[in-house]
Amino acid sequence: MKFTIDRHERYVVLKPHEKVLDGNAAPQVKSEFVRINTDGQRNIVLDLSEVETIDPSGLRSALMAHRMCKALGGVFILACANEAITQLIELCKLEDVLVSVPTIQEAEDIVFMEELEKEFRGFSTSEE
Repeated sequence: MKFTIDRHERYVVLKPHEKVLDGNAAPQVKSEFVRINTDGQRNIVLDLSEVETIDPSGLRSALMAHRMCKALGGVFILACANEAITQLIELCKLEDVLVSVPTIQEAEDIVFMEELEKEFRGFSTSEE
């Protein structure tokens, strides 16, 4: 499986270059999520702009990434998901768990808002 990793200061974008994120590709994506998370990155964006469809294995890998990021106080965001993927997320009733946005820029905005909120809360609690 081919994918691109774009590392930023506060987040990492993982972009699979596959049309289908299924049982064949999902284990590689999962291991990359673990590697990114183990390296200390708590915010991960999965860019689905080239992915046409996801099966349950792909959704499980996204849920695992969500749990790992959340455990470190970060966020996991799906970006650029097409309508079929969005409908599958809704059908599985995961829209309240998996954050999905239409663009990478919106994902970046969420990461920065979350990080600013954490910094603010940390600052305000240390002042009390």
